[in-house]
Amino acid sequence: MPHPAISGPIGQPLTVLASIDSTNNYAMAQAVSGAAAHGSAYFALEQTAGKGQRGRTWLTTPGENIMMSTVIRPAELPFHQQFLLSAAMALACYDFFKKYAGDETRIKWPNDIYWRDRKAAGILIENRLEPGNAQWQWAIVGMGVNINQTSFGEGTKNPVSLKQITGKTFEVETMAAELCSFQEKWWQVIVSGELEKLMPAYHDALYKLNEEVRLKKENGVFSTRVSGVTANGQLHTKDVIDRYFDVGEVEWVLG
Repeated sequence: MPHPAISGPIGQPLTVLASIDSTNNYAMAQAVSGAAAHGSAYFALEQTAGKGQRGRTWLTTPGENIMMSTVIRPAELPFHQQFLLSAAMALACYDFFKKYAGDETRIKWPNDIYWRDRKAAGILIENRLEPGNAQWQWAIVGMGVNINQTSFGEGTKNPVSLKQITGKTFEVETMAAELCSFQEKWWQVIVSGELEKLMPAYHDALYKLNEEVRLKKENGVFSTRVSGVTANGQLHTKDVIDRYFDVGEVEWVLG
């Protein structure tokens, strides 16, 4: 049986915010104050200081994309298995985007969504541990998904949106609610204890799997072949030796 604190479906309720600095900041504050429970989602029409991986910003045109954070009470997982939650949320975003963009959608390690060689979405999960006992209290899952935007700033590398791919305009609030339903689907895989399903599904969707890529570590760029991702989130590659990289240790060099 699931923990009683995590019985609500993800996306219920879904709160729409006109403008906010960061949906992740807002969602975390709501969770910590007791104003949010597991499943609460916060969707912003405008985000003025959105967060990306490794301290980067995520800025988009107001009202054109999904900028949303969901509150998860990860009582089903110990903190050392946090990458499984990351994989589940990446699979949720992947399934959602693939539904509209098709089979060229992939998950780029650790949890970006790519279409061909262009970035369609990014995920940032921020965690809070229980003071004193280091138990995993909250996970705030921030997702930025390019939906209707067709013009991007110079600082954005190889972006793509659903509108650019399909030629269609989408109702972003409706799409945000649908994305929550995909999150709930993959969260239920965790709740049901079927953790063995996560990494095979993640690998099936993995960008550049079994292909040669260029990675940058510190000041050096090198070629290697992507072999997979471990259950604790390390990228496994092979060249003359097997290599394992933690999240943030290397950068992709594309193009």
